[in-house]
Amino acid sequence: MTNNFTITDKAKKKIENLLEKENINKFFRIEVKGGGCSGYKYHFSTDNKKNEDDIILENVLIDKSSFAFIEGSMLDFSEKLIENTFKIINPKATSSCGCGSSFSV
Repeated sequence: MTNNFTITDKAKKKIENLLEKENINKFFRIEVKGGGCSGYKYHFSTDNKKNEDDIILENVLIDKSSFAFIEGSMLDFSEKLIENTFKIINPKATSSCGCGSSFSV
């Protein structure tokens, strides 16, 4: 656990593989943006630069305003028959939509 945010081994491995394929991007970025049916939505992307306000956890970047929503959470990677996706298990989320892609606090 670093900075009160956990990244599972499965997620770490998937991030490493993703960054290797991207070749030009050095970081995996997590952002919380307004959207979805519950108010907020997680956004995952790759990036080649870090911003001044980014929190750096190994090769993962989280901006400070997003970190306020996900502090104490865990990033995992889920592999299912119909979908492979990163998931954030967020104890601050008071509700989420039926598909699980958005949340409220």
